[in-house]
Formats: sequence, structure tokens, C-alpha cells
Amino acid sequence: MASLTLDQFVRRGASRIQLRDSPWFNTKLIVGLAILAAVVLFGVVGPLFWDSSLALTASSPLNLPPVWVKDPPIGFLSPEAAHPLGTESNGRDMLALLMAAAPGTLRVGLVAAGIGMLVGIILGFSAGYLGGRVDAIIRTISDSVITIPALALLIVISAYVRQIDIDNMALILALFTWPGPTRLIRAQVLSLREREYVQLARLSGASTFDIMFKEMMPNLSPYLAASFVGLVSASILAATGLEALGLGPTRIPTLGMTIYYALFAAAIFRGMWWWWAPPIIMLILIFSSLFLITVGLDEIANPRLRGIQAK
Repeated sequence: MASLTLDQFVRRGASRIQLRDSPWFNTKLIVGLAILAAVVLFGVVGPLFWDSSLALTASSPLNLPPVWVKDPPIGFLSPEAAHPLGTESNGRDMLALLMAAAPGTLRVGLVAAGIGMLVGIILGFSAGYLGGRVDAIIRTISDSVITIPALALLIVISAYVRQIDIDNMALILALFTWPGPTRLIRAQVLSLREREYVQLARLSGASTFDIMFKEMMPNLSPYLAASFVGLVSASILAATGLEALGLGPTRIPTLGMTIYYALFAAAIFRGMWWWWAPPIIMLILIFSSLFLITVGLDEIANPRLRGIQAK
């Protein structure tokens, strides 16, 4: 192996120092992304090694405890190695059920947050940059929607929708996800539109679209990413609340509906902790990862939060 010259050694050391000092080298962000990636891989790669058809009703024996339970409760069969996390009263394997439910829950949050963020970006940039009557109309509408009790209205809407699937659930949640990003983005754009680079873009004859989405939007990318991740978490929380009430999709497994079926079958009183505990633990992992990602992105967007004096 050829020895490094002094110049190469100095360059490698400098590159490592720059990587370590980079704002994107954030411990909270890295840990959050690692946890979220593990959950995604569990749902995507898991079915390659485990029979996903066991998540269907009546595909497995009923009420089997996990394999490590040596003394099953009275009235329950002995555990089987073919079902390491046990089964529930509908005859579904819990391991296969979690593999199918985790991606469904994440999909609801991503679709609802994506639609809400897209609408919020368009309306927020328009209100903040154009101002005047456009700003007044958008601000009035968003403020009015925010005052509506979202959860109560979501319950009513979900109860009247005949067939709810993941996409319908996401669209219902998206009705109330856009006002928050709209107000926050508007506030940021109001401060950015007076910056020198925006004034120079105006003097150079750039169009309104180019100024808003090519000049201003890249400067808000960490802030927009943090807002999007927070919106995903809020959407998953709202979807789980509706599903725990039995107002979620019935054909595609989700973590919230798994909890609903456990509550409906009185799993807590029957001692079937392996039915309701695993989906709750999975939700805790998802919310913890999204929280860490949000905090990490906030620190990247705001140097004062990471202890570095803003220049």
C-alpha cells in the first residue's frame, strides 16, 4: 500500500473535519433517519422472508401467545414456533400483520402531509410574496379552517364515507393539514421578500414564479423539510385516532385498526398483550423517529439551536 504524501494526508483530515462540522452531520437527524429506515425496511423487506399471507383473516390458529411465553394464560393454546409473535382472535399472525400495517400507516401520513404541504407552499408563497388582497383572502380562509374542530369534523366525515381505504383516509386528513403550513410559510416569505437577493432578482426582470420558487424556496428547504416531517407525524396521529374509533380502512391493515380490533375484542381484559402492545411500540418508534428528524432539521435551519452563533 503506497504511503500518503503530506498534502494528501492534510486534505483527508480537512475533509473529515468539514464533514463533522457540517450542519447536516446532526446526531438527532441521523438517529431519527436510522429508526425510520428500520421501520420501513421491516415492512418492505420483511415480506421477502416471512409469509405475508398470514396477515389475512383465518390464516392462522386463534389466540396463540408469543413463543417466549412459557405459561400461557388459561384458555389459550401453547405457542408455536411458526408464529413467533403469536396470533390474535381473527386468526392473523402478528408478525405478518405488523409488516403489513406499518407501511400502510406511513403511507397515510405521507400522502396527507404531501398534499397539505403542497397546498401550503403554493398558498403560503402567494400570500407572503404577493401581499395585498391575495394575502388577505388566503389568510382569512386559513385562519377560518384552523378554528374548525378538525377531529370532530373528521369523525363525522369518516362516518359518512361508505368505504374507506388508505387513499380516502389520506384525502380526508389533507382537508385540514394545509392551513398550518400556509401560515408558517407565509411568515417566512414575508421576511425573505425584503432580502437583497430578492430585490436584485426583481431588478433583473425575473418572473414572480422564478423569484418565489427558484430564488426564495431553496433558502427555506430545511425549514420546509422540518415542517413536512412534523405534518407527517400529525397526520399519522390523527389517522390513528380515527382508526382506534373504528373509522379507518378495513381491507388494508394499519396500526390504528389493529389497536381498534384489539380493543373491540377486549384483548386487555383477556390478557392478550401481544395483540395491542406491538402496534403501540411500532407507533412509538415511528413518532420518536419523526420527532428526532424534525428536531435535527430545526437545528440545521436555525444555527442558534445547535449552539453556533449565527453569522
